[in-house]
Amino acid sequence: MYIFEYKDTKLKINTSEGLFSPNGADKGTVFMLEHTTFEKEDILLDLGCGTGIVSLCAAADGVLPENITLTDIDPEAVRIARINMEENGYEGAEFVCGSALSEVKTTGFTKILSNPPYHTDFAVAKEFITKGFNRLKIGGKLYMVTKRKDWYKNKIISVFGGVKIYESEDGYFVFEAEKRSMEFSGKKHVAKKGSNKRR
Repeated sequence: MYIFEYKDTKLKINTSEGLFSPNGADKGTVFMLEHTTFEKEDILLDLGCGTGIVSLCAAADGVLPENITLTDIDPEAVRIARINMEENGYEGAEFVCGSALSEVKTTGFTKILSNPPYHTDFAVAKEFITKGFNRLKIGGKLYMVTKRKDWYKNKIISVFGGVKIYESEDGYFVFEAEKRSMEFSGKKHVAKKGSNKRR
């Protein structure tokens, strides 16, 4: 267990050795959160939720827990995420165990946030991006953080039509893409890049 301070809220994060980043908040996830603005009316998908830290921060920022869905392929992650949401006082979220979005029934998300397993092949990330696009409402946004740039940039642009990229000094890339059409773009526009290197 560790304490993560998000803005003015101290969040208690239970974890276990088999989960991603068990000893503290992952730097990439923190960097993604720094570039995400939550709104009270958001309908949020925490895709590959792990301990649920993204959802905890969203709830701390005013997103209603009943509008938050957390999903992960690992049953232990879903179990721990549920504990964390409830022990921090955020009850009513939906918890789903399954691969990518396979078991998620909700659609019309305004935001999808993900830190995909970028050390493996791109099959999982491809599904996160394409299936995520389909579940967003028009104007909804995908936020994704990885340590790889070119493949993600090209794939996101081919689906969304554009992407904004933030880069940290320690090699993380946050991709922000807005759904502007019901159909995949199929075109590779020049990415709109945003650099915000931490010091």
